[in-house]
Amino acid sequence: MPILVSRCPRCGSNEMSFDVSSSILIKQNYRWQNCYEVFSNCRGCRKPTIFQISQNLAGRDNPYTANLSKAISDDPTKIMKIEVSLNAMFDIVRPVTIRDVATISPPLHLPQELKSAFEEGAACYAIGCYNAAGTMFRLCLDLVTRPLLPDHQDASRSQPNSRQRRDLGLRLPWLFDNQLLPEAMRDLATAVREDGNDGAHAGTINQHDAADLLDFTVALLERLVTEPRKLEEAAQRRALRRDKT
Repeated sequence: MPILVSRCPRCGSNEMSFDVSSSILIKQNYRWQNCYEVFSNCRGCRKPTIFQISQNLAGRDNPYTANLSKAISDDPTKIMKIEVSLNAMFDIVRPVTIRDVATISPPLHLPQELKSAFEEGAACYAIGCYNAAGTMFRLCLDLVTRPLLPDHQDASRSQPNSRQRRDLGLRLPWLFDNQLLPEAMRDLATAVREDGNDGAHAGTINQHDAADLLDFTVALLERLVTEPRKLEEAAQRRALRRDKT
């Protein structure tokens, strides 16, 4: 039975050994890095914890563990046959907690900064932290709409004022009025208040407000990021088919 050494989130003991009794592969990155959730019991308090772990480069580069690490990459079930500490080949990502009840997946093809902000907002929404969720969804909207603003030195284009540049709640109407956002989405944008920070500062966002923000965020990210990327990939596939003929 493999073991894992970590701080126990149940009893707080540091550098505690855990007996790993089962594992499940949740994904594979880069065609070699297996990521698991492993069920384990603390040898101190005997209480169970599920950890997320992922294979690391140190295990692949170490001559003593390289072959075993490769074997695990090729056959994920071999992890349960390891008789040494998993720490030699795996990084502990974190324990599985209530944040993992989040079932809202981010739209496809988001850059990492947007994806991280959305996932944090979705996790906060799932556990009922609606003010925190609203703050993160607003961050997504802020990040995705700032690049739509014209260069402030471009005299040939209509320019927003300084507040419209700064305030998400004022920026969105300006972007709609100047046809920089789809008019069909204007009604959804009412989820964002005139001052995009009011709710976060006053702590007044309820579940319905957060749900409206979530809907608008998903719709806007899909329109501005996901759909253009899908069209780009389709064009690339078409070009590739033409090259082969």
